[in-house]
Amino acid sequence: MSRIGKKTVAVPSGVTVTIDGQTVTVKGPKGQLAWTIAEEIEIKQDGGELSLTIRADNQRSRSMWGLSRTLVANMVQGVTEGFEQTLELVGVGYRAALKGTALSMQLGFSHDVDIPAPAGVTFAVPKQTEVKIAGIDKQLVGETAAKIRRIRPPEPYKGKGVRYAGEKVRRKEGKKK
Repeated sequence: MSRIGKKTVAVPSGVTVTIDGQTVTVKGPKGQLAWTIAEEIEIKQDGGELSLTIRADNQRSRSMWGLSRTLVANMVQGVTEGFEQTLELVGVGYRAALKGTALSMQLGFSHDVDIPAPAGVTFAVPKQTEVKIAGIDKQLVGETAAKIRRIRPPEPYKGKGVRYAGEKVRRKEGKKK
């Protein structure tokens, strides 16, 4: 049995949840998200809580149970608080700036790297070497951060590159004479 799937999802005040068949729509102060739950999972709303149960006890339904509960909980958290990911730019001359809503970064290439903000995601640059990515969709925020990091991942010799805040980069020893 899924320990995560058994937990109920608390729906705070100011958030409305609409269940239409297998489609769950969550509206809150920050926006609206919708997701279609797998056929093996049944969702019910009792007052201020959402509970998910499995229709048949098989491997796939048990696998989807905890996942579905977590995705619904992330939707509720996204429309109330939102999600944020922070990236650090490490390296001489590495810096970021905003050009309208797009992010422009200098990462040691011969050109600036411009990244347009996807719908539902906002960029903020509190310092030249720090980029904050915020939005209501956890998956989209994380994917955007991963795409930015992939442009110049941290290298193991000097540690230069784009890394997540708090990420530890394993360093290698350089050449010896």
